[in-house]
Amino acid sequence: MKILIVDDHVIVREGVSRLLAELPGAIIREAENAADAMTIFRTEPPDVIVLDINLKGNSGLEFLRKIKAEDPAVRVVIFSMYSDVVYATSARRAGALGYVSKSAASDQLLMAVKRAARGETYVDSAIASELALTAFSPQENVNHLSNRELEILSLLADGKSLSDIADALGVAYKTVANTCTRIKEKLGVDRTADLIRFAVENRHMRTVTPDESRW
Repeated sequence: MKILIVDDHVIVREGVSRLLAELPGAIIREAENAADAMTIFRTEPPDVIVLDINLKGNSGLEFLRKIKAEDPAVRVVIFSMYSDVVYATSARRAGALGYVSKSAASDQLLMAVKRAARGETYVDSAIASELALTAFSPQENVNHLSNRELEILSLLADGKSLSDIADALGVAYKTVANTCTRIKEKLGVDRTADLIRFAVENRHMRTVTPDESRW
């Protein structure tokens, strides 16, 4: 099984590489940014990609969308510091088969990669519980938000300013501001303060009831 690990932290890549080396026949490549990962993806297509959301200069979810556009069958497991369902939902919509928090037990990442290799889905147990027990939003309009809009809503819930979000996503401030305007229109919210309040109050949200650890 060919596995590509994409993370901008060397220690994380080394740890994940050692862990996944336990899998039979594992051939592991590493990349620290989206550009290097894209080169490997195109020249040595991996069976599974283990991808962080935060990459230097890029959003991991944006990279995921790009490779899904090139190869809809690509199998990706998101391995992220974020353990709330907003990110898991956004990753799922972008085409990830799995989502595992970096605070999860190592066997959950192994399970996620094994299932992804078989074309199956997996979400770690803590996030699966949140998906099962909490509500995504009291408003159906949330279901009409795009992946990027959900991502920005989650960052607002984390207390990030529009400037912080622009820096984190590698886009212009105006782009974030315009996206927030669209979010407010979709949610029926008039003020940015109300949008932030909505984001904070609804950061743990239910989308589906998982079958054990499946999405």
